[in-house]
Amino acid sequence: MDEQVTLMIYRGDNVQGEMKEYKIPVAPGMVVLDAVHAVQATQAPDLAVRWNCKAGKCGSCGAEVNGRPRLLCMDRMDKYPAGEPIAVKPLKTFPVIKDLATNVSWNYDVNKKIPAFKMRDTKGEEPRFSQEEADRVQEFRKCIECFLCQNVCHVLREHDEKNTFGGPRFFVRTAGLEMHPLDDENRLDLLKDQMGLGYCNITKCCTEVCPESIAITDNAIIPLKERLVDQYYDPLRKLYRILFPAKKT
Repeated sequence: MDEQVTLMIYRGDNVQGEMKEYKIPVAPGMVVLDAVHAVQATQAPDLAVRWNCKAGKCGSCGAEVNGRPRLLCMDRMDKYPAGEPIAVKPLKTFPVIKDLATNVSWNYDVNKKIPAFKMRDTKGEEPRFSQEEADRVQEFRKCIECFLCQNVCHVLREHDEKNTFGGPRFFVRTAGLEMHPLDDENRLDLLKDQMGLGYCNITKCCTEVCPESIAITDNAIIPLKERLVDQYYDPLRKLYRILFPAKKT
């Protein structure tokens, strides 16, 4: 007899739902997404789940497996204790459309607020920067927008501060622009007043769940916080702004 596994999968929408039990045979090398597809194929053809590349690069299949945000296509079944059920739920931070599919459109609204790259004036010289400067921002480009970091962030997950907080994914994007050696845009007002960078208390939970191993807290959020402190809370700079206020144009 083939070995079987029990999946407890959320079925429902954002108003009501329940965990339903499914038993499927286990195959060598199976990942959780394979198991969900097996349920679709044999028992629940109307089960909704997002997926695309099945290679951990599109970010589509994010969900919570036994309470932890995962990419279903990269989460191997054999790492879970044999004989114990595996619970698969939608990402908690976002409204459920159906079953495991959530509405993440809010993230794209936040993204629209971030000013694009603005080339600085090189005064006719060929723009240059060092390899070290290039490496610093290259890490942030690995983001696949799975939104697992957004899902686990307590400011969004527990307090639902979507009107005043951008979340770690967009601090990463902003850091990639702000730290680019040729960028001349200033996004500090946005970070302070609209994206709520100050709400982050650096728990590093976002870094822990990132499937691309981006050091979100240490390399993006903390340096941005330091820039905000220098700009708005340095006493000498504050005195300078009082003595020499910017002229209105």
